[in-house]
Amino acid sequence: MVEPPWDLLLTGAFVITGTLGVWTLVVGPERTGPPRRPRLDAYAVLHVNHAAMSAAMIAMIWVIAWSVAVWAQVALFALLAVALLPALRSASDRARRADLVGHLALNAAMIWMLAAMPLLMAGTHATSTEGHAGHGGATAAAPAGHTPGWAVVVNSIFIAVCLAGLLWWLLRAAAVRRHRLPAAAHGLMAAGMGVMLVLIPV
Repeated sequence: MVEPPWDLLLTGAFVITGTLGVWTLVVGPERTGPPRRPRLDAYAVLHVNHAAMSAAMIAMIWVIAWSVAVWAQVALFALLAVALLPALRSASDRARRADLVGHLALNAAMIWMLAAMPLLMAGTHATSTEGHAGHGGATAAAPAGHTPGWAVVVNSIFIAVCLAGLLWWLLRAAAVRRHRLPAAAHGLMAAGMGVMLVLIPV
């Protein structure tokens, strides 16, 4: 569903974010030394979330996704977002709270992308199953050639959210050496998701 060369470029980006998410979870800076927290904490949920999101984005680029698969992904990312909410309430500083808000925003953007795909593609394809080999979403397809204006607006908002996330995590990577690698991975995820949201309606 993504035209060359963006298909390969985005696949490479999401392979990197998924790999870094798993690597950081297993041997990252917050996992060195004696264990100080339970394994299934917000830190683990966060990186599992990014690994799953990376895999889902790669699948979205290359693989047919039917309605059941789309709904399953929506449910997964909604549950992962809910799992991060306790950490947001207990965050000890503003930077950590902003990080978590950014992750929740990316989950919302992912859910939007999955659910609104037929609407966003309506302007270039006769139906949600034509042209992109049956990628089904949670929202009914709009008539051919008429992507609703509200969908374009909402999509633009999520593109702006992804851009804000990219800028935030670039600043975090530059300012906090200990978290440079995970921050860079989060920024790359935000950038890749933003590019996907730009390309889908084209």
